[in-house]
Amino acid sequence: MAWRELGRKRIYMNTFRTLNTSSFRRVVGSSYGSTYTTQFVYASARCMPDLISHSSIGVDGLFSGTKEGGIRCFHASPAVWARRGDEPFGLKTPKKEKYIRREGRNQPPVEARYVPRNVKAPKSNSDKTVEIFEGMTLDELAKRTGKSVSSLQDILTNVGEKLESEFEPLSMDIVELAAMEVGVNVKRLHSAEGTEIVPRPPVVTVMGHVDHGKTSLLDALRQTSVAAREAGGITQHLGAFVVVMPSGASITFLDTPGHAAFSAMRARGAAVTDIVVLVVAADDGVMPQTLEAMSHAKAAKVPIIVAINKCDKPGANPEKVKLQLASEGLLLEEMGGDVQVIEVSALQKSGLDNLEEALLLQAEMMDLKARIDGPAQAYVVEARLDKGRGPLITTIVKAGTLTCGQHVVVGSEWGRIRAIKDMAGRLTERATPAMPVEIEGLRGLPMSGDDVIVVHSEERARMLSSGRTRKSEENRLRRKLNEDIPSTLESSEEVPQRVEMPVIVKADVQGTVQAVTDALRTLNSSQVLVNVVHVGVGPISQSDVDLAQACDACIVGFNIKSPPIALSQAATRASIKVILHRVIYHLLEDIGNLIIEKAPGTFETQVAGQAEVLNIFEVKGSKTKGPDVKIAGCRVVEGFVARTGTMRLLRSGEVVFEGLCASLKREKQDVDSVKKGNECGLVINDWYDFKIGDVIQCLEQVVRKPKFIKSESGAVRIEC
Repeated sequence: MAWRELGRKRIYMNTFRTLNTSSFRRVVGSSYGSTYTTQFVYASARCMPDLISHSSIGVDGLFSGTKEGGIRCFHASPAVWARRGDEPFGLKTPKKEKYIRREGRNQPPVEARYVPRNVKAPKSNSDKTVEIFEGMTLDELAKRTGKSVSSLQDILTNVGEKLESEFEPLSMDIVELAAMEVGVNVKRLHSAEGTEIVPRPPVVTVMGHVDHGKTSLLDALRQTSVAAREAGGITQHLGAFVVVMPSGASITFLDTPGHAAFSAMRARGAAVTDIVVLVVAADDGVMPQTLEAMSHAKAAKVPIIVAINKCDKPGANPEKVKLQLASEGLLLEEMGGDVQVIEVSALQKSGLDNLEEALLLQAEMMDLKARIDGPAQAYVVEARLDKGRGPLITTIVKAGTLTCGQHVVVGSEWGRIRAIKDMAGRLTERATPAMPVEIEGLRGLPMSGDDVIVVHSEERARMLSSGRTRKSEENRLRRKLNEDIPSTLESSEEVPQRVEMPVIVKADVQGTVQAVTDALRTLNSSQVLVNVVHVGVGPISQSDVDLAQACDACIVGFNIKSPPIALSQAATRASIKVILHRVIYHLLEDIGNLIIEKAPGTFETQVAGQAEVLNIFEVKGSKTKGPDVKIAGCRVVEGFVARTGTMRLLRSGEVVFEGLCASLKREKQDVDSVKKGNECGLVINDWYDFKIGDVIQCLEQVVRKPKFIKSESGAVRIEC
């Protein structure tokens, strides 16, 4: 039995050592676990008389709840410390205390500084643009859009596309449909690979300042006279045509306007071209639109060939032009660069052979090739509305072959190609790369600069067009919302109200509509806001007159036919102003004058006249006549003095007093004003201390209207 007692003591010793372990502290810390664990230790300690006898406390002292006993044994929870030795173990229901109303509950809360959380707002899908390509898989699209494969599969099922695997290649149209459904923007990446790749003619864009001879140079190259038929002698459209050079080579030329209002047209021309011919007049030098054309070419990463025109004029100085171009960062061949410079004369037709040689040499160095098989890719140069044929678009084919009968999607519009005409007006069945053609058969008028995409079926064309329309409308509303938020914030401040001038713009082609709209918006000022409420291509219609009458707008027609007599009379009866022009700077000048008329102007105080005090007269007052009055006898030395004006008294060049005129007489007669060189008697309210030699200025309030300012480059603005 001795070995059994010894073993039992060892077990109790090990149990007692666990009192100081962290695991036991955690168990005791809970009110439920402390009950049973304390009972176990209490029973174990009573079976260990020898061990407890050597301790400074007894069994009852261990669980007495006293501070001395508790600290020496173990760390317990507040529930264990509160227990008493004779109280039963277990959970206790807390006693209900008497409710005491807190004081100061109605006091305002203490203001504390707001510390914003550093949480980044998630980027919306509308701002995200993904690149798509032919043969893209669903898995790759899911990675780029951040969406799950299952959600994209549901979208493709809704559009009627069934997939066996997410790694199955998709057409670019299906990929764009799925991307638009999840709310992201897409950028198409077209492949230049094909089974049949052949050399193609270069696309050359002629750019430069207004009236530097761009169209005249092209007329000399193709033996025509387009410049003579242009309104005002300046180009106002983006023209495309093919020129067969004397060597037999074909070159596609784009003629861009040079006026400041057609900046977007020049940017479109640089985006579709292979080579830019920068025309600079030898007698005029580098001008603002010359620098803008250089920046467009550099942004499009297109090589530049400089053609210095009008070298036959007496004041021509080609060397000065070269130095100006070099100072603007253009590296010419004569100065160790790679930019060719050709001196030509469009009027004398000299230097054209050198220009042709430079163009063909540059094209040969670029090794221009394109595929002619597969669906075509084209770029919209211009779009217009014909009364008998409907929407017509001028395009340049970039790759593939465009044929009649194909279903195409152009921007947000779609249609089936009904006819293809070359720039000479001849019908053709197909259009090859670098060939400018006119397409007929679209359901609506697209925007200039849109891409022409060939699709397989009418259903696919409808779906793609509707998706793009919905996406463009969402982007338009989002931009409108972003523009309204700053205006709302500004409206809370004290900002002078602007007069709104609604305008309806009608033009002959889509490109000029955009150019006129952008030019009108540049005329906005702090006093007048030009609000373009509607734009359209074609002549003025009855619906335009009705809309103008509803919103009190004026109608601006550019390069279109005059409306019928009945329509003009209806506009006159409704007091609608119709402005028709064929030259852009005449149009902007008329609109600028109309803005000046509508502007409220600003009130300013100016000196209307000045009089010198020659003598002082005093009139004694009485009970019936009133107090004494001092009259200043003056001679008007500048301008005029009016009785309704404010009088400013100057003495030794300093302002002494300002007040209203109480009386103004000339030869004992009350007058409204006295002009320069005449003498008068003047009385100022509340001022009697006149001295000979004082100067009296007559101040008047005038309304200063804005000014219409036109620069040498053709740019216009309203200065308030």
